[in-house]
Amino acid sequence: MRRRTVTAGNLEDLLQVTAPAPAPEEAAARPAAAPPRREDHGLRTEFEFELPRGYVDDAGNVHRHGSMRLATARDELRPQIDLRVKENPAYLSVVLLSQVITRLGDITDVHAGIVERMYATDVAFLQDFYRRVNSEGHTRAAVTCPHCEGGFEVDLSGGRLGES
Repeated sequence: MRRRTVTAGNLEDLLQVTAPAPAPEEAAARPAAAPPRREDHGLRTEFEFELPRGYVDDAGNVHRHGSMRLATARDELRPQIDLRVKENPAYLSVVLLSQVITRLGDITDVHAGIVERMYATDVAFLQDFYRRVNSEGHTRAAVTCPHCEGGFEVDLSGGRLGES
């Protein structure tokens, strides 16, 4: 049995922890405590994108707009134990992208089979987008004009080149 030293400072905490559970009638009569408020720390965790070509589903619909969330450590570790990745290490990006893409057009269940059927240009775009979002924290890229050699930034997440 563990002994606790009780001081005046932590007596209230100890009484709350050791208090008996309220009867069901008392619990129903008491108003429910509001859930703790989530603070917005300004961290952006989901990024919109537009594919260069678009994914064509079985019905022939083209899906170009989507969103990708930030990757977690689990997202990066999970493909390492996937048998498809063990057989073919190049499959790692397919599994990883399928885990972090949250929406593609009106498709919300993005799985490896969908990423497999994407055009190579779209997969390359998503790989670069993943790297930018997870390494650099933004979707902007520094570019140089080939004519005037002026430098500026473009946002890779949306809009076709030349559109405002």
